[in-house]
Amino acid sequence: MIPEGFARRMRVLLGSDGWRAFAAVSDRPRAAALRLNRLKCAVPPDLGFLGLRPVPWAADGYYYDPAARPGLHPYHDAGLYYLQEASAMAPAGLLDVKPGQRVLDLCAAPGGKSGQIAALLAGTGLLVSNELNPRRAAVLARNLERLGAAGVLVLSEHPRRLAGRFAGYFDRVLVDAPCSGEGMFRREEAAARDWSEGTVAMCARRQGEILRSAAAMVRPGGRLVYSTCTFAPEEDEGVVSDFLKTHPDFSIAAVEAPWFEPGRPDWIADPAPGLERAVRLWPHRLLGEGHFAAALVRAGDAPPAALPEEPAADVPPQLPDFCARTGAAVPEGRLIGFAGRLWLAPAGLPALAGLKVLRPGLELGEPRKDRLEPAHAWAMWLKACGNTADFPADSRETAAYLAGETVPGGARGWTLVTADGLSLGWAKGSGGVLKNHLPKGLRRAGR
Repeated sequence: MIPEGFARRMRVLLGSDGWRAFAAVSDRPRAAALRLNRLKCAVPPDLGFLGLRPVPWAADGYYYDPAARPGLHPYHDAGLYYLQEASAMAPAGLLDVKPGQRVLDLCAAPGGKSGQIAALLAGTGLLVSNELNPRRAAVLARNLERLGAAGVLVLSEHPRRLAGRFAGYFDRVLVDAPCSGEGMFRREEAAARDWSEGTVAMCARRQGEILRSAAAMVRPGGRLVYSTCTFAPEEDEGVVSDFLKTHPDFSIAAVEAPWFEPGRPDWIADPAPGLERAVRLWPHRLLGEGHFAAALVRAGDAPPAALPEEPAADVPPQLPDFCARTGAAVPEGRLIGFAGRLWLAPAGLPALAGLKVLRPGLELGEPRKDRLEPAHAWAMWLKACGNTADFPADSRETAAYLAGETVPGGARGWTLVTADGLSLGWAKGSGGVLKNHLPKGLRRAGR
């Protein structure tokens, strides 16, 4: 149900014809979309059963047939794709990420946009994915693990604390700000039920604070993308306009996005110059939900600020022994110890002391007295290893493994289990069977 106050405002902004077209969208089925994850494989297996059609503005973005239910397929467990609303794929694309850069996703949960950025970095550079809410941050970390993203530091910090620590540190910063969620009314009944004009005003104040913190972390010459999934001018053009008036070293970049509508400076009082270069995604103009984004560029040209790096750890003998026994590879980088476990750090990982860290890179495992207990995250990063048990995705063996059961296999010791060549997790072979080591929280029987 559309809130009356929202409808009244949108009738004024869009006019009678625009409002009728906008309101009619509520009778249209929602477009289901996903993003293929190239971190898993360059050429995916046959996905004809999904009925894929490209999302025009998103590399590797596709609409799919909802009847195919891709979230229940083993390819989803393997991280081959991430289910993501099509319009929500736009902000990460506007960020213009290049391999090797330092990137911050400041409000990152549940992880769709961070997964996009990690794929664009292609295993290089550093991605810091932050989420203030600890529960949502845990979901973020799990999703990035499933996608096989290695070079990611996952934090749960307030933006103000990060701004004090990482001034001028990042090439790119994404702020997909918490908002009143007007663009999600069709997907989330709670968003419509909880909406009020007071909520819009509260969100705009909070968004301004977050944006100011984010700006402090962008190097001269860097780019900051601000986005919301709401239509409210107060949260969109209004927030960006107020920001530009107090940050004259930032300006809105023009973007090539013929699918989107321009920003509306005429919808706010005393607009800052350039707001028409922001973009709006309207559900009655494209196949997606509502979104707003502005690509902000900081004047100047300087390298990112230098910070002390997290010290490297010595290589424990258990790691090369494990690799020799299984044929498992380790990404390039330096090892660090954290929370009693062994991790492969992203390039240039900053010192972690004082930060609320959920994940400081790729978890390799826990060194014990005479062995290494491998981490699930390492399995999800691997493409294959010497000890691999591969099953067809639609096989009984794959279903049994995902349910936490033992599966047949002749390898001894730690073995990577894959479905159509896509990693699912570890098992341990003995006596012709593979004992399941898929984490209990990921097993289908436990869902």
